[in-house]
Amino acid sequence: MDRSRLYWIFQIFGWAAFAVINLFFVSLIRGITSVQIGAYLSLGAFYFVSTHYFRHIIKRQNWFNFNLSKLLIQAFCALLVLSFANVIATVLINWIFGILRQQEDLKPIVLLVNMFISFLYYALWAMMYFLYHFLENYNTTLKYQAKINEVKLNQLRNQLNPHFIFNALNSVRALVDENPPKSKEAITQLSNILRYSLIMDKKRTIDFSDEIKIVRDYLDLESIRFEERLKISYDIEKKAYQYKIPPMMLQTIVENAIKHGISNLMRGGLIHIQCFVGLTDDLYIVVKNSGQLTNSVQRKENDGSGHGISNTIQRLKLIYGNKASFKMRNFDSEFVVTEIKIPKQSTKLD
Repeated sequence: MDRSRLYWIFQIFGWAAFAVINLFFVSLIRGITSVQIGAYLSLGAFYFVSTHYFRHIIKRQNWFNFNLSKLLIQAFCALLVLSFANVIATVLINWIFGILRQQEDLKPIVLLVNMFISFLYYALWAMMYFLYHFLENYNTTLKYQAKINEVKLNQLRNQLNPHFIFNALNSVRALVDENPPKSKEAITQLSNILRYSLIMDKKRTIDFSDEIKIVRDYLDLESIRFEERLKISYDIEKKAYQYKIPPMMLQTIVENAIKHGISNLMRGGLIHIQCFVGLTDDLYIVVKNSGQLTNSVQRKENDGSGHGISNTIQRLKLIYGNKASFKMRNFDSEFVVTEIKIPKQSTKLD
């Protein structure tokens, strides 16, 4: 049901119910007459017309774009005007239907009480109207933001896959002439990696076991190319396999360690992958690699010319918000340590 139709249903039945309820309580006190029915139905009609005109003013002047303080002041003043008009309308309706008691109904205290009661009715209507509007806009904003996030994730995945594929192909090309038998093994590993990349391309998160398996294939392929220059070690807790993580995330960190760390060192170096579950059931992924985090690498990631780390940070933020974290720092002047925290809720994502 659209918003306009819903508004008219609540507007008509709401003020009709107001008139009927008031008639019911009047009938309990002094009975009910056709004159009273006409008077209360007319009062309900005035509420209907006045609130609808109030809505027209709100939409025409675009009150929903006001800041909160201005909106509250405008609404309060409008409710006072409506309440004052309602008191005048009530007096006129009672006079038209011949039930106006001038000595009692026109006393200042009675008029003020009637104005206060009508103010409460108008305030209740305004609260419901504004609340519905803000909640609907909030839900629309959430849906829009989710759609934007999905588009951004797709763009980030499209950036990541070609970058990874070209690096893997370069590794295989280096093996073809140097060691043909091992190149066959490398081609098999590369096919596994490419198949994984294509299958997982449309998923937000995947099983940790799938990701670590492809990382092992990638590092095995790179160890053939680097030979003794690359040392690899793993320290993975069994509980880590119960989690889900963004696809190609860990592989991107490892690839970055190879590109900016190991490949720049004459003696090569070490890549150590540690995964464990913390005290609050968050998954921690720590990659320690030989090398140093230089300013030039940081500049590339900040200005967007290097997609790896900035890509990972953006994907973590889009999927987990502030519940995930990413840290990269130099350690002992010989190593770079990258730490990623994946929240416990990741087990429910796919």
